[in-house]
Amino acid sequence: MTGVQATGETGLRGSGRPERRWFALGVIAAAQLMTALDATIVNIALPSAQHALRFSDAQRQWVVTAYTVCFAGLLLFGGRVADTIGRRRAFQIGLGGFGLASLAAGLAPTLLVLAVGRALQGAFAALIAPTVLSLLAVMFTEQRERTRAFAIYGVVAGSGAATGLLLGGVITDYLDWRWCLFVNVAIAGAVLAAGHVVLPDPPRSGSAGLDASSAALVTGGLAAVVFGCSQAAAHGWTQPLVLGAVLGGVAMVGVFGLRQSRITDPLLPLRILADRGRAGAYLGTATAVVGAFGMFLTLTYHLQVVLHYSPVRAGLGVLPMTLANALSGYQLGNRLMPHIPSRILIAGGLLVAAAGLGLMTRLTPHSGYLAIILPAEVLMGAGMGALFPPAFQLAIRGVTQRDAGVASAVINAATQVGSSIGTAILNALAVSTTTTYLATHTPTTTRYETALVHGYVTATTWATGLLAVMAVLVYVLIPAPRPAEHGQTTPQAAD
Repeated sequence: MTGVQATGETGLRGSGRPERRWFALGVIAAAQLMTALDATIVNIALPSAQHALRFSDAQRQWVVTAYTVCFAGLLLFGGRVADTIGRRRAFQIGLGGFGLASLAAGLAPTLLVLAVGRALQGAFAALIAPTVLSLLAVMFTEQRERTRAFAIYGVVAGSGAATGLLLGGVITDYLDWRWCLFVNVAIAGAVLAAGHVVLPDPPRSGSAGLDASSAALVTGGLAAVVFGCSQAAAHGWTQPLVLGAVLGGVAMVGVFGLRQSRITDPLLPLRILADRGRAGAYLGTATAVVGAFGMFLTLTYHLQVVLHYSPVRAGLGVLPMTLANALSGYQLGNRLMPHIPSRILIAGGLLVAAAGLGLMTRLTPHSGYLAIILPAEVLMGAGMGALFPPAFQLAIRGVTQRDAGVASAVINAATQVGSSIGTAILNALAVSTTTTYLATHTPTTTRYETALVHGYVTATTWATGLLAVMAVLVYVLIPAPRPAEHGQTTPQAAD
């Protein structure tokens, strides 16, 4: 392959210039930020988009989940494509397609067109995400540099969602909600140009076939589960349509898993999941994102509909979560990861985030921002900042060059599965609880706001319990480090 011949034994262009790695990290972080914030940048604009395109409360979650379902379902396929055609080339194709899909979604005249555009964004994001984490694995092999690089990456990944809410509020208030999508065109173009100059070009890991059938099974399964949850908001959880969609989706995912164990070149080699530490990292990130998106959904509508904040004020209202995430992530990543076992940081982060959600369960229509929302945001941001850097590093620790792409795809898929299923279920719980409350109370303006908050609190209560239970499970699942390993160089993904 040309890329290998041109770059010597390592296959990394510019490997002799250490400073280029840090420029490349900046490009990678920018791409990760774009895909992470795009999952939420339209959240703060949802009330405006809902008014402009006239769709219902039950349908609103499709603006988020159309993106995250395709992102999650196609990530493994994207990882295999990246391993086959080359990660640098896959990164470039993904960025170009993402920019065009963003343009189409921004021009959407109906909810259907908007959802299709968002789905295409997710599909191209699934090509970008597995390339960036695997590029980190092969660029940074010395322990101290790797720790710092993953801390920076973890901060970007963890704060991207909250940053999206802030940026979405500013854009919606001063421009228009459609510019929340148009802005990606400029970002993708700039990152594409910079990446062409500084990104390395690792050797391709093989020519295994692209298993489109497996990709269709897992994507279709996730979409069916999300569809079933969305219908539950309108029809209840016991209706045949809801049960059929959810059970059918679970069955499709099960068939996907069975297929992976029987074919020669699986999309997801089950050996990736056989490592307890790696499986715990996947579970921890997926659970954390469920809680984060539960809070995002609550804050988006509570601040604008109940407290009557403008979009930009609502965006500024989530800024403390972003700051807490960034400070917690970088400081813990740089200073504590080499000294404290990953399972303590991940499980502890889940418990801190659960405490933040627990505060949100005390919301009422008259709750002030400073009394409940601000401390809840700080706890949620600090908890996620603590768990994301060690989880990302643990997810690809010890994998071979051959599996670097798929291992990084799975950790990204875990976050998108958490956001897809979490948003769908929590939205269904909130809407159905609100509907039930309104059916049994006099429909006044005050009662409507009370019903909305009652729905938010019910959904958040379930999310709080989930994070607390999963914190215990993750702590048990991730093995304690052996004494000889503690504080020493971690196995390198590029070995």
